[in-house]
Amino acid sequence: MKTRVLVSVMTYPTLSEKHFETVCTAGFKENGEWIRIYPVPHRLLCRYDKNTYKKWQWIEVDLEKNPQDDRPESYHIRDIDTLVIGETIQGWDLKRKWSFKNKRIYNNMDELIEKTKRNEVSLAIVKPTRIEDVTFVKIDTEKHREKLSKIKANYEAQRRQFNLFEEQQAFDISFRFAEQIPYKFKYVFYTEDGKRRELKIEDWEIGMLYRNCCKKYPPEIACQKVRERYMDIAKNYDIHLFLGTTYQWQKKNAPDPYIIVGVFWPPKI
Repeated sequence: MKTRVLVSVMTYPTLSEKHFETVCTAGFKENGEWIRIYPVPHRLLCRYDKNTYKKWQWIEVDLEKNPQDDRPESYHIRDIDTLVIGETIQGWDLKRKWSFKNKRIYNNMDELIEKTKRNEVSLAIVKPTRIEDVTFVKIDTEKHREKLSKIKANYEAQRRQFNLFEEQQAFDISFRFAEQIPYKFKYVFYTEDGKRRELKIEDWEIGMLYRNCCKKYPPEIACQKVRERYMDIAKNYDIHLFLGTTYQWQKKNAPDPYIIVGVFWPPKI
């Protein structure tokens, strides 16, 4: 099924033994409904002679329901050769239009989680009543280093094999795996149910902001700069949180199976 999708969510890249590196992409179909596309080897699309796409850009691709993921919005790419990258939408008015088209904006997380337990929804927009803080904590990176070492070796082995057959374009010799972010950032917020929520932020932008701050500051100061920026967004803009469940935690009926996969912050009206 060839489907047009306006990309509104891209998570920070994660390692994959099968695809080397993947990005969870989500966005809106032409009728405004949510759709999740996973896995996508986004930064390795050159292997398929495809350009990479960006947030707020239309793509069209042949999709099918993901047989390994029964969440209602989950699809995967059936034929990568059908991927066509279209125009990018500009301006907050258009982004508002597509973000809010044919969607429920949740003001109550309890209500959203109840629907999630019935597997009716796994992507949603939440409007917090108050954002209290941005927290950050250092994480153990040893497992990531071990996994990265194995995947790098596999990538190099396959690249050398392809080079023997003069198919260098299948593997980019200059490709570098995304740097792991050694800190976990969370928004602490409330909705109309009055409960304090603390959800991890995993969008592409927060990872890149941290990396850019590290070019000027030591890691702890870089984290403070990230916190300041995301608190500024919370205080001074019309913030909405794009939430998505992690498959594992939704299946385990976790109290809060969601993570923040995108932060939408148009100007206040």
